[in-house]
Amino acid sequence: MAHILLAEDDDSMRQFLTLALEKAGHRVTACADGLAAYKAAEDLGATVNLLLADIVMPGMDGIELSQRVSQLHPHVKILFITGFSAVAMGASINGNDNAKILSKPFHLNDLVKQVDEILAKSTTAAL
Repeated sequence: MAHILLAEDDDSMRQFLTLALEKAGHRVTACADGLAAYKAAEDLGATVNLLLADIVMPGMDGIELSQRVSQLHPHVKILFITGFSAVAMGASINGNDNAKILSKPFHLNDLVKQVDEILAKSTTAAL
């Protein structure tokens, strides 16, 4: 399936999301913060298909992370997960067709469905 770079500072949430995405057939590189995720994006190169990032994290937040990863790898799709209002974040991602938002709490089935839809769009566009 796809290679997903996960940036989530909550340990239990990060483990939970990793297991769910791996069970759905994806390869996951999980990082505890934005700085570690950016370093991983540099190291992994073009193998990453999707950045799944919490918005509020120490060090480098998800918005800055997504901007920097997009500069490195413009093909990478982005899915933000947040406990904050998605409406408030809408302006921050305007103009980035690669970015979507999933508000917490969410069901794991919803996450996997959203990931699969985002990845399917990128596959269809490449054909």
